[in-house]
Amino acid sequence: MAAMRLFDRSEMRYFPLSERKNKVFIEHDYVDEKTYKSKASPELRLRAEQIADELRKAKEAGASRMCAFGAHAIKNGLGLLLSKFVAEGWFTHLATNGAGVIHDWEFSFQGQSSEDVRANVALGQFGTWQETGFSINAAIAAGAYEGLGYGEAVGKMISKGGIDIPSAEELETVVCDKNAPLSKRAAAADFLDEIRSLDLPDGRFLAIAHPYKRFSVQAACYENGVPFTDHPMFGHDIIYTHKANKGAAIGRTAEVDFLRYVASVSGLQNGVYLSIGSAVMSPMIFEKALSMARNVAIQNGQEIRNAAIHVFDLQRETWDWRRGEPPADNPAYYLRFMKTFSRMGCPVDYTSADNRDILVELYRALHR
Repeated sequence: MAAMRLFDRSEMRYFPLSERKNKVFIEHDYVDEKTYKSKASPELRLRAEQIADELRKAKEAGASRMCAFGAHAIKNGLGLLLSKFVAEGWFTHLATNGAGVIHDWEFSFQGQSSEDVRANVALGQFGTWQETGFSINAAIAAGAYEGLGYGEAVGKMISKGGIDIPSAEELETVVCDKNAPLSKRAAAADFLDEIRSLDLPDGRFLAIAHPYKRFSVQAACYENGVPFTDHPMFGHDIIYTHKANKGAAIGRTAEVDFLRYVASVSGLQNGVYLSIGSAVMSPMIFEKALSMARNVAIQNGQEIRNAAIHVFDLQRETWDWRRGEPPADNPAYYLRFMKTFSRMGCPVDYTSADNRDILVELYRALHR
């Protein structure tokens, strides 16, 4: 039987990020909660007041206050506002997908993001940007060696203005150290392979300027010691087109992030969970994490039932999910993410809203 063919990324041509035409310019498009003209309905404002009250009580109780969101929250210019929630202690955990990480990094690096997918796929150039692919993958490889999470590794790069590249000699020593954990030795081998394959200068700090760092929520979380976890799916994001991409490093850092996420879910009794514009990632990881957290809690005579789950997306509201799951002949039954959340055994509701409106209204409610 002939060997199955693998695509060789070394044959690809990568292009300078500065040559790409972008749709979003963060200095112009970021959301300022003081001047933003909200289109929120009276019902949405009431929901924001309700959540603000729940967050205050959860904060006083020391319970988790988690916010999971899709990439559009970042692309819509909400990174700076999310950073304020974090810095003020309202959110104890942020979670997103791989695209959210990329938009946040590109904004911090060049102040722009969001390419023309249709035009660039036709040219074979979609996602083939040197700085994005190299920088994020290199940060993840370094983070895997250091035992960091995916989001933490990228946040550290933005915050510090670059990546610490250990010497090849140090990595070789770790690889050959029979007393070192196998996971550490394997991560060292992967990082050494990255350095050699990309011909990186080792044993020094690789400076990568981020002149728009103030817009990065990843950097804010890193600097405030708050988990910013990424929950990627292999091949979903443009960093997988780059030859610097290493699946093992993705796996190691994503595993750290998932287990941090589960740890935060473990603290959700009397807490709050917001899911904003994430139809797949948030409900899928939440159901596994909650089951894991309850597995341990039940063994210790504890429970995780009183966790307020609030879900926001643009799909029109056709069912009051506080009543439970709709019958199978109701179209709302096939709103898959809500069906998942409604089965979690916690109070849950759904509101159709723009992510900018809900986060601005919530921030304003917290400061009234």
